Amino acid sequence: MCPETLINWRDWGPAPFEEARAATRPVLLSISAPWCEWCATMDREAFSNPAVAANIHDDFIPIRIDADRHPRVRDRYTMGGFPSTVFLTPEGEVITGATYMETESLRSVLERVRETWTENDGGSIPRALRDTELPRDTLDERIVTHMEQQVQAAFDDEFGGWGDGPKFPLPRTIEFALKRDRSSALRTLEAIATHLYDTYDGGFFRYAGSRDWSDLHREKVLDTNAAICRAFTTAYLYTGEDRYREPAQETIEYLTTTLWTGDAFAGSQAAGEYYTLEPTERESQEPPFVDETVFADRTSLAVDALCRFYAVTDNEGARRYAERALSHVLETLVNSAGTVCHFDGGSEGLLLDQARVLQALTTAAQILDQKYIVPAQTVADWTIEHRERDGAFVDGSDGPALLDRPLQPLDTTVELADALTDLAVLTQNTEYRSVARTALESFAGAHDRMGVTVANYASAVARVVNTPLVIEIADEPGSDLHRAALRVADHEKIVVLTGESDGKATVLDESGQTGPVTTPDALVSLIEDA
Repeated sequence: MCPETLINWRDWGPAPFEEARAATRPVLLSISAPWCEWCATMDREAFSNPAVAANIHDDFIPIRIDADRHPRVRDRYTMGGFPSTVFLTPEGEVITGATYMETESLRSVLERVRETWTENDGGSIPRALRDTELPRDTLDERIVTHMEQQVQAAFDDEFGGWGDGPKFPLPRTIEFALKRDRSSALRTLEAIATHLYDTYDGGFFRYAGSRDWSDLHREKVLDTNAAICRAFTTAYLYTGEDRYREPAQETIEYLTTTLWTGDAFAGSQAAGEYYTLEPTERESQEPPFVDETVFADRTSLAVDALCRFYAVTDNEGARRYAERALSHVLETLVNSAGTVCHFDGGSEGLLLDQARVLQALTTAAQILDQKYIVPAQTVADWTIEHRERDGAFVDGSDGPALLDRPLQPLDTTVELADALTDLAVLTQNTEYRSVARTALESFAGAHDRMGVTVANYASAVARVVNTPLVIEIADEPGSDLHRAALRVADHEKIVVLTGESDGKATVLDESGQTGPVTTPDALVSLIEDA
């Protein structure tokens, strides 16, 4: 019996689908999350109603998943938000579904599905799983140009951000714009700092339900906070203004206090009425629940953000926490073959985990120590061997229901390609760059249909089509020369620690190799004159 409900939930796996086939019943899949306020409401109300529970137990096989712990199930079955209640055939195809439902609405849907579904009825398969032919095409500058136009056209001049609906922070879109349409990026960061930041307890809320950044959805999720922190850090890299450094630093304080588990970073902090209280009222209340699960993907994104903040500020606390969290991930969630575990006891080899751990390692190799190149290669090689199919990458291995249908996620492919681009330079192995290019080509034929939410695709393409700025440092990590390289105002650059101690820096770009130079000022001049 699941706490706070009257439903005898089954765990995700083959067994409940076998049970559904044997009983000739449809499956009721409930997708919830520990940070989700409406999920908790539905548990307290609809799923704790005796009549609803009786209807479910009589006519359905109920499965409950945590969306954070089962991202591949979430990506195939979510109805666009949480909670999602999805009715499936015993083969896992979708009959119908909805997001939050009040008790009477759920009873009505239960009755309708019970009356209309028969064992001969098939369900539907989401389009992303039906369309196995990817829109492959060549990569060129038109992809970047199209996205620049999208960013300019969709920008909300009145309120900041992009679009005229709910406002998500879109940190990777901000980073794309910082290099190409900086005013819109900075305006959006100011709106995020004004509206999404919790000035009392710290951390950023997940999104705003309205165009003007009102109607806040007050959950605080680690990957959202880490990515926003990185975006503010990138803005500080370009501007040197404290109004962008301070939100990043305050976010790191939240991550290293409220979300710090002692070894790494907790996955999320729940929403709740607590956040609507005045600061003096909060003092007497218990803060919302923190899910202390350490997820490989989210913690790695936080490591990446902390490393980048350290690179531009010399903040030793950020460096220490990044090193500790990365050590925990490598020691407990990555095996010697390079397979990453989603969390302790969770699924292994998810593309999301492989990509983000790889990105954390390539970032750490540029900023902290070149020793991280070795595990980065191990993770990359396992990922290419086990997740690459015909040039694209699938999100994981086969499993029950629709998990046996491959899904090639654009966002995660972009993150992987970005990390492979870094690794190719760090290892001088051009094969990694070729793999990244081929993976990005898998989606190039659809570039003219891409909106601002996937602007990082264009960023990754730009780094593959053009030669990224590379700065080779033959000096110790943390030396003046190394620090100067890290602070060059180009967040798409790659800094290579050669392992030598000659006190020299060399610059490589599209025009070729220049240098070496031996002082930070000379390095800056060399890049400015290039």
